[in-house]
Amino acid sequence: MALNDTFIKNNTKHSGKVAGDKHADGGGMYLLVNAGGKYWRMDYRFEGKRKTLALGVYPEVSLLKARQRREKARELLADGIDPGAAKQEEKQAKATAAANTFEVVAAQWLLATSANRATVTQDKVANWLKKDINPHIGAMPLTTIGPRDVLAVARRMETRKVFDSAKRIVQICGQVFRYAVAEGTAERDITADLRGALQQGEKKHYAAITEPKQAGELMRSIFAYSGHQCTLAALKLTPLVFVRPGELRTAEWAEIDLDGAEWRIPGSKMKMDNDHIVPLSTQSVELLRSVQPLTGHGRYVFPSLRTGERPMSENTINAALRGMGYAKEVHCAHGFRAMARTIMDEVLGQRVDLIEHQLAHAVKDANGRAYNRTAHLPARRVMMQTWADYLDKLRMGADVIQFKKA
Repeated sequence: MALNDTFIKNNTKHSGKVAGDKHADGGGMYLLVNAGGKYWRMDYRFEGKRKTLALGVYPEVSLLKARQRREKARELLADGIDPGAAKQEEKQAKATAAANTFEVVAAQWLLATSANRATVTQDKVANWLKKDINPHIGAMPLTTIGPRDVLAVARRMETRKVFDSAKRIVQICGQVFRYAVAEGTAERDITADLRGALQQGEKKHYAAITEPKQAGELMRSIFAYSGHQCTLAALKLTPLVFVRPGELRTAEWAEIDLDGAEWRIPGSKMKMDNDHIVPLSTQSVELLRSVQPLTGHGRYVFPSLRTGERPMSENTINAALRGMGYAKEVHCAHGFRAMARTIMDEVLGQRVDLIEHQLAHAVKDANGRAYNRTAHLPARRVMMQTWADYLDKLRMGADVIQFKKA
């Protein structure tokens, strides 16, 4: 006769038998009562062998729930599957999932891919994980995280108006998931479902001086700067090479060939992830040779003033400009790129494609193919020397060519 709740509550006490007392419910299921408690069990045969499946402990698992588990087990048997083995596999899968939280897998990914990043980028990614991602999804098993979970993390960034960082957060999560797919701990990159979901911030225009006369005044201010020698050298080099501020402050001596007058920046440091070549003018080479005795023994050309093991602070150049009297609305470190782009095009008449390539922008040839890093290198060398010579003339107040008026 099948069991009922009243019988289980009132008539299933342990009789003292060592093996316990069994109360059958049908289909191989029974309630085993012993000194330890009341346990749901199911006896079955698989491939000729008698086996027993544990269905749970009463009253945590009710009669109804135990019957549901029995029916599930019988369905597996009908499909030729051992329910005991299936239960163990499910238990192992849950344990594996619990061990492979986002934070754990992200740490494995960060370490495994560290050789592909500059130290400063590695630190920045680690900081994003620690402060912006892990507090929200770090403890979740990777297999339980959905697109909306990642989107919620990005939305928090968007409320702070850091739209580029929000986009980067999603990219990092995607890279972690793709790593997990390769390692067999995830099925797919769920961030692919978030395409088009992120907000687009207003395009940032950096404050920049683009008039030759004002540019000459700026160059004279730089040469009159009385701050730290390394900061002065970085200030003088910035307009000559007009790379992005982050690329300048993380410049390493190993990347620079003074004899060959060339600076090769690895793609891991570049915004577009492509290797970049900066031809060095004679002024740039002379400047770097002057700073080499100070920092050449270390890794970075412009190390932190506090410790030579880290690059110069990202605020150093802008702070120097503020100290020289240039407000952030007038000119900033990034503004030297706009200054070079505008004056070389509109005053010096340099080829726009060469300028854009030297700015490390996405430039394509007539057939739609992206130029490689060595494209037009001889012409770019000439252009960079012309630009350096022109900056000297501006600084000395000679041969200042103003924009042509329409």
